[in-house]
Amino acid sequence: MGITNIVQNVKEIHKDHVVLVKVGTFYNCYGRDSYILSYLFGYKIILTKDGMYNCAFPESSLNKVIAKLEENKINYIILDKRNNYDVDNKENYKDLNNYLSIYEKAKKKISIKLRVEKIYQYLLFCNNEKTIFEVEKVINERRKIQGD
Repeated sequence: MGITNIVQNVKEIHKDHVVLVKVGTFYNCYGRDSYILSYLFGYKIILTKDGMYNCAFPESSLNKVIAKLEENKINYIILDKRNNYDVDNKENYKDLNNYLSIYEKAKKKISIKLRVEKIYQYLLFCNNEKTIFEVEKVINERRKIQGD
């Protein structure tokens, strides 16, 4: 069973927990959890082959991540692949859990960030001077409107 399947099974039980999975020297999270970590830390989100969003950070950053999750009262579970995905650490704030409210904020910000990244990648490789000129024209017109 793959990591994403394990995470999906854990998320069925712990919907309101950030699930961190230690794989080698990195911790990974998937789906909604990747939005939360990207929002809180600026970590890059990628789309996996399975079609899930993924975010990862080195094990040296674990204490910083845990401290921020605890500061924001976000439930979390840490699993270790080497130990057959046993729970290494867990925090449950019960009614004080802010998972959903932080996710909603993260979803808005990260969705825009992902859209802008797609546009950037398109423009970077479009090799069409006219397209780039048109985008610049729209941006400059918006600046004039907002400046008035």
